[in-house]
Amino acid sequence: MASLKALKNRISSVKSTQKITKAMKMVAAAKLRRAQQAAEAGRPYAERLNAVMASLASKVTIGPNSPRLLAGTGSDQKHLLVVATSERGLAGAFNTNIVRAARRTADTLTAQGKDVRFYLIGKKGRAVLQRLYPGKIVHQVDQSHIKNVAFTDALEVARDLTARFEAGEFDVAHLFYAKFQSALVQIPTEQQIIPVSLPANDQAPAGATAAVEYEPDEETILAELLPRNIAIQLFRAMLENAASEQGSRMNAMDNATRNAGDMINRLTIQYNRTRQAAITTELVEIISGAEAL
Repeated sequence: MASLKALKNRISSVKSTQKITKAMKMVAAAKLRRAQQAAEAGRPYAERLNAVMASLASKVTIGPNSPRLLAGTGSDQKHLLVVATSERGLAGAFNTNIVRAARRTADTLTAQGKDVRFYLIGKKGRAVLQRLYPGKIVHQVDQSHIKNVAFTDALEVARDLTARFEAGEFDVAHLFYAKFQSALVQIPTEQQIIPVSLPANDQAPAGATAAVEYEPDEETILAELLPRNIAIQLFRAMLENAASEQGSRMNAMDNATRNAGDMINRLTIQYNRTRQAAITTELVEIISGAEAL
């Protein structure tokens, strides 16, 4: 049985931990509001631009003169999985869920005989992927210096990915991130960003059916907008991740605070019982000594 001093020290330690988790929950809640507003504000533009790309691509005949970001390399052997995670932990299952989704896709592609590589945004997914897929990580983007996500950060990553695609390092790029739904729910999401994902015939973009003439032609417009679309989709993923991270951290710290409270209650009961047992033992010894006299 633990001594009274040991129990008292442990109660004090758990109370200190509870103060830290409570403070982290409050900080995450304050950051969540701004991050959620940014993520929700970025969705309409990203979704509309993606729809425009799909609409334009469906009207273009893929040929030798088509942009490579649309037509692809003509092969789908080499796949690059762009896994966006956080730079810091203590965020519940946020990073684990994203990495798990990437692992499922990697295992499926590997079973099909494809060559899979990983491009990491954030460091929290590196340990698991490095252990399970040694030598498969081609690059990691360090975002530890970033306080608030900016479009320039996504643009830099988009330019690097485009350069690697033009150099023939991969044929298809998949983006993995967590879509923010609420502080309790963050949905791991996969999206093909290179080349642009064309809709199926029965899933053609809805909209006006009137004939539209483009000036300049569709190929020229696509060549200009495709690189920007990659940057926009990356920017949206970073914003969604920022909100999801804070929501998951707030929920995790709330659970940790309540668990610490439960532990303090249990330790306090144990401390009181141990103290009462010690007092009872002393009283018995005193009474026994007095009767012996």
